[in-house]
Amino acid sequence: MTPKRKLIAGNWKMNGTLEANDALVRAVVAGMKQARCDVALCVPAPYLAQVQMLRHGSTIDLGAQDVSAQEQGAYTGEVSAKMLREFGVRYAIVGHSERRQYHGETDALVADKARTALANGVTPIVCVGETLAEREAGQTVEVVKRQLAAVIHVNGHCISEIVVAYEPVWAIGTGRTATPEQAQEVHALLRKQLGAATAQAERVHILYGGSMNAANAASLLAQPDIDGGLIGGASLKAPDFLQIIAAASA
Repeated sequence: MTPKRKLIAGNWKMNGTLEANDALVRAVVAGMKQARCDVALCVPAPYLAQVQMLRHGSTIDLGAQDVSAQEQGAYTGEVSAKMLREFGVRYAIVGHSERRQYHGETDALVADKARTALANGVTPIVCVGETLAEREAGQTVEVVKRQLAAVIHVNGHCISEIVVAYEPVWAIGTGRTATPEQAQEVHALLRKQLGAATAQAERVHILYGGSMNAANAASLLAQPDIDGGLIGGASLKAPDFLQIIAAASA
């Protein structure tokens, strides 16, 4: 079986301006000519059209940071998967820890968002991860398995089509990072859980999303079950993001 290419997905979060986006995307496009991994940029919804144009002619895929669980209708402020597809969006992040924490998103809602994305040809990047309190209480396995199980329950028939991102909440934006061994342990657990649901578990990209940066990317990406990264702050700096892409291309 040919090894799958790694996936590096930048999550800009609520950052960007028209001017800054232009400079950032042009620099990334120019710097990744020799990339041997897949690259996506998950940008704020108002900038999808701009980045769609800027990435034209490159191999960069476009991603959204969220998607509605609803197809259409009276849901003010929501963005549907069908709308995202019209902008050429390939990926949509669902269940990011910030959405779970600040917007009260439940496991069930995350599963429904993944279902709606898949039904409309958008690949959900399903985020799972434990808080510091949960890790210190020895609940990491219980938490991440519960979060992924909800998505498998609703989407079992096509679960091999999703992307999973393990993002230990205690390592997001804190400067703390799981050691490669800690990350691999959880990634292996998630792969085993997927393997119980589909014979094609090896197809699924499992990304690490806890403060991966230019300095630690190579050691994390060397782990057998880490298939790429969901990159936050480092994706806003072209040199750092390009170093991560280079590490994933090695």
